[in-house]
Amino acid sequence: MIVEPKVEEYLYRILPRRARVLAEMEGYAKRHDIPIVGPLVGRFLFQQAQLTGARRIFELGSAIGYSTAWWALAAGPQAEIFYTDSDPENARRAGEYLRRLRLSGRVRMLVGEALASLRQTRGAFDIIFCDLDKPSYPEALRLGLPRLRRGGLFIADNVLWSGRVARPDRSAATQAILEFNRLIYESKRLWPVVVPLRDGVAVCRKL
Repeated sequence: MIVEPKVEEYLYRILPRRARVLAEMEGYAKRHDIPIVGPLVGRFLFQQAQLTGARRIFELGSAIGYSTAWWALAAGPQAEIFYTDSDPENARRAGEYLRRLRLSGRVRMLVGEALASLRQTRGAFDIIFCDLDKPSYPEALRLGLPRLRRGGLFIADNVLWSGRVARPDRSAATQAILEFNRLIYESKRLWPVVVPLRDGVAVCRKL
């Protein structure tokens, strides 16, 4: 736990009720051990999109489309949200959830490896959201930063990695997160802040 458990319980307890489909997605993810950002971070992502007026958003790793839904809800009917996942079953399920939320028209479904999908998609983005396998985080930053418009946001989940960043851990995933965090704070092209919400969210504004 990053936040003291009783504080985290309180934060979840005061959340407003969510759309029934979002709550259903949360339950499915919990039962099937599918990692999603959850409602605390979902609301945070929604706010970032609305504050920046983002319309074109690329997700690196989307699973069942939970964070995709929050982005699409925030960005409005003119949005262009790019969903990516290598698992066709995840994409099928995400597509059904998005249809039920009446968000399908805002989302482009890309099935395949997330970084390859980014390479194959043209244009610049207002937000790039990184939530793929952790060893890929440094490469995601290197590939994504040039594709971000000036003033846009590169946002990454799990940057505190259940606290493993603060204790000895030689695993490839932890080392990659440590490298990613070092890169965002050393970059002359970014203004980063790490928010210790849930598992840590990095918000990096492109200068």
